[in-house]
Amino acid sequence: MKRNLPACPVETTLMLISDRWKVLIIRDLLDGTKRFGTLRKSIGTISQKVLTANLRSMEDSGLLTRKVYPEVPPRVEYTLTETGYSLKPVLDAMAAWGTAYKEKNG
Repeated sequence: MKRNLPACPVETTLMLISDRWKVLIIRDLLDGTKRFGTLRKSIGTISQKVLTANLRSMEDSGLLTRKVYPEVPPRVEYTLTETGYSLKPVLDAMAAWGTAYKEKNG
């Protein structure tokens, strides 16, 4: 299904990763596939409901894939897609800017 995307490319990027949780999810998945519980622990104060909603949204946007294993209890793993990995330079730039800001103002 083709989405109606904003004309501005910056707005398009923000639409996909504007939530702070999504950026942290991408940060954690850049290291490789993670299970739901591992993501929740590494992100910190996020609730299960909010993490689930963000993961579903990111899956719908094509940023990550979700693999469910037919076991009891169910095991679910999340992996960035090629599109998700393509956001690495964006996160690297955000990290560099944040580091410089902290050094200057912290």
